[in-house]
Amino acid sequence: MKFSISRDALIKPLNLVAGVVERRQTLPILANVQLVLDGQQLSLTGTDLEVELIGRVDLAEEGQASEPGEITVPAKKLVDICKALPEGSVIDVSQDEQKLIIKSGRSRFQLSPLPASDFPSVEQGHGGQRFSLKQGDLKRLIDRTSFAMAQQDVRYYLNGMLFEVNPGLLRVVATDGHRLAMASFNGDINVSNSAQVILPRKGVIELGRLLINENDDAELFVGSNHIRVVTRDFTFTSKLIDGKFPDYERVLPRGSTKTVLGSRAELKQAFARTAILSNEKYRGIRLLLSSGNLQIVANNPEQEEAEEIVAVDYEGDSLEIGFNVSYLLDVMSAINGETVKFSLSDANSSALVEESESSDSQYVVMPMRL
Repeated sequence: MKFSISRDALIKPLNLVAGVVERRQTLPILANVQLVLDGQQLSLTGTDLEVELIGRVDLAEEGQASEPGEITVPAKKLVDICKALPEGSVIDVSQDEQKLIIKSGRSRFQLSPLPASDFPSVEQGHGGQRFSLKQGDLKRLIDRTSFAMAQQDVRYYLNGMLFEVNPGLLRVVATDGHRLAMASFNGDINVSNSAQVILPRKGVIELGRLLINENDDAELFVGSNHIRVVTRDFTFTSKLIDGKFPDYERVLPRGSTKTVLGSRAELKQAFARTAILSNEKYRGIRLLLSSGNLQIVANNPEQEEAEEIVAVDYEGDSLEIGFNVSYLLDVMSAINGETVKFSLSDANSSALVEESESSDSQYVVMPMRL
């Protein structure tokens, strides 16, 4: 293997791929990134056996002749070397019997590789649904819902995100049992059958990092045991969680009797200020709703209190209900409309939160007893 590449062209795909590499690896080769040179295209692959990411970069035509080949080298060391080299520098990579040699200017490094033939790949399943959409649309679905995924829950199927594919509709849902986030994309989803799969938490976070060219297409392949996303710059593959996701339709509140409209920015600021004096462990706040007003109150074990009053569009009976303020703040940050709509019934029923202008994202927050 032999090639030359600018530091700036290499560091972008290398950083993305290194993010997938297993840090507490059980196999030494999982700490490595695989380099494959085929013609003028360099592919970089990282995996932790659950998620695999292949980044691609084209070499400049001019300059030193390249020689195809494949090899694996320690990912962290390669990233650190590239970061430490000056911006705009050119990196020459070559291979001798036992080492990978990296030269740039007066700098020279030798890395100890492992054979590319030992590098594992995530198995590709057969069958499944294939469709395309814009990267920006897919990223928006992930950004609007990923905060509601569980972390290390014994109900392992909650530690990820549901992807539900239907003809003309892609819906993603995340829940940790206390709150639920759902976002939908209606568009040109050309599939013949419906499918539901659960993408694990790490896969969701890595995929969200990758979708940076919002106007470029992303091709999705949803199989029975893996999901794959292919763009011009990378191929992302992740195994799926084998489990049954809860029936989210049953969680959505029906027949709410009270509707509150308020300024998202004002409510977000008021929630953030009252959160300062909420109980650090339980994060509970009380909402006292009356005609035209929402009073937000927080207390803590030190007998301290915060109170905010926000003008809202509401006519109806008074209501007092408790919520985890962190959950409400997460929703306020995920949506971006000017006006937010709360649909409520009573102090023991979940609240449905959505943008008043558009209802392609919906959020359910369970109440707290305070």
